[in-house]
Amino acid sequence: MPTDDSVYSYSAVLMGSPILLKLFSNNQPLASHVFNLIKHYEDLFTVNRADSQVMDINHAAGQHPVKVTPAVYQLIKCAKAASILPGSAFNLAIGPLVKRWRIGFKGDSVPPADEIITLLTITQPEDVILNDAECSVFLAREGMEIDLGAIAKGYIADRVRDLLQKEGVTEGLINLGGNVQTLGTPQGSWSIGLKKPFSTSDALVGAMEVSHKSVVTSGTYERYFEQDGQRYHHILNPQTGYPLDNELDSVTIISTDSLDGDIWTTLMFGAGVEKGCRMLNGRDDIEAIFVTKAREVILSSQRHYRFTLLDDSYRLIERTA
Repeated sequence: MPTDDSVYSYSAVLMGSPILLKLFSNNQPLASHVFNLIKHYEDLFTVNRADSQVMDINHAAGQHPVKVTPAVYQLIKCAKAASILPGSAFNLAIGPLVKRWRIGFKGDSVPPADEIITLLTITQPEDVILNDAECSVFLAREGMEIDLGAIAKGYIADRVRDLLQKEGVTEGLINLGGNVQTLGTPQGSWSIGLKKPFSTSDALVGAMEVSHKSVVTSGTYERYFEQDGQRYHHILNPQTGYPLDNELDSVTIISTDSLDGDIWTTLMFGAGVEKGCRMLNGRDDIEAIFVTKAREVILSSQRHYRFTLLDDSYRLIERTA
């Protein structure tokens, strides 16, 4: 159904999230093609059911390599590269810890410390063995599990963008439950809201004006539980096995590719504001918006977007011009 005189919105629930596609023509066949493409990649990457290529790899942990399709292999290779960066908070092998914490699912609880120590031994990304010639993946230790949940949406959003461009779409938007990828510049730019942490779903800290860019936000408010008066969120520190504990409530990455957004939101969460801004100094193509527990909105720069603060209980800080 059209949301106004020119924009048509199509929606579905896939990958456990509401998916929204916006086009400037009434094209249900193209929308169906987009949703079928998303479903195709979901079937390849998911760890939420027993049958997928990623689960084939996990089931063979400690036993033998598993050959996979090029798309699965390249995404795993990309995820491993991000995981082995010095001090990286990104870890494709963190699956056993994610499963044990169950944050966002029924039965979530704080694991005993000795269990976390044991699980850390089977969450080392160096133990994900890749064979380019065979297009195969081998998990060296029994009990290992890779999880592409932190990177799959970004990859899929980029593939949807590529499909839309191939079909001649010059203006459009795809929102994969937090991963937003835009095409074109309708009326100059797209306006993307930045959610206010731990508030109602429609409450915004601010809004970004972007064009031809991806916007990816990751926040501690997305999935969490409370136990004994302490809050535990879903962004785990791969070095300790516990949720990352620093000054941040959310990180937003503005980039050309949504895949970069997925990787860099996690890297920035692990780095924190000061180190994160230093890491971005040499990256003209990637920018970050940090929302802190102290109610600060810190912009690494504003080269590829414009930010407007909408909540005066927050203080806006731009680190560089």
